Amino acid sequence: MKQGRFIAVVGPSGAGKDTVMEAACSRHPDLRRVRRVITRSAEAVGEDAEGVTPEAFEEMAELGAFVLDWRAHGLRYGIPVGVLDQLEAGNDVLANLSRSVLPQLSQIFQRSRIVLITASPDVLAGRIAARGRETAEDQAKRLKRADFALADGLNPIVIRNEGTLDQAVAAFEAALIPESA
Repeated sequence: MKQGRFIAVVGPSGAGKDTVMEAACSRHPDLRRVRRVITRSAEAVGEDAEGVTPEAFEEMAELGAFVLDWRAHGLRYGIPVGVLDQLEAGNDVLANLSRSVLPQLSQIFQRSRIVLITASPDVLAGRIAARGRETAEDQAKRLKRADFALADGLNPIVIRNEGTLDQAVAAFEAALIPESA
């Protein structure tokens, strides 16, 4: 059986990464979305993620519960080690990652792809404000990170998500699931 692909979906806050991933998974049941662990309360997560305390996260990390973890925006994020079982079973998995951890992918996963979803600064600002999850100061910090450069040598698929959701998902499908596009 062929090893599944770990598809790292990255981009600035407000680009619509989670929305595009959710729509792609609903159209393609063979895609599996990774449920991240985040040090944010379950009510404030804003995605299908497991919210834990910083102490619980640290304990999980020490016990080897994550195949990949990082810090961003004052929070901790983790990809559960169980993702390796999904890949071994031949499933493609999608995970919303920080751009800072992309250089580690080739050391962890046999097969990986990077999808960079982005949008104009005005679109990003509007989406971040609309979700109502951060203070104005935190929104400004997220927007400042929007132009965070990827490490040299990475070759992402770039999707500009400024139109309809159907357009963004069609671009995603064309790049990763060409037989359905």
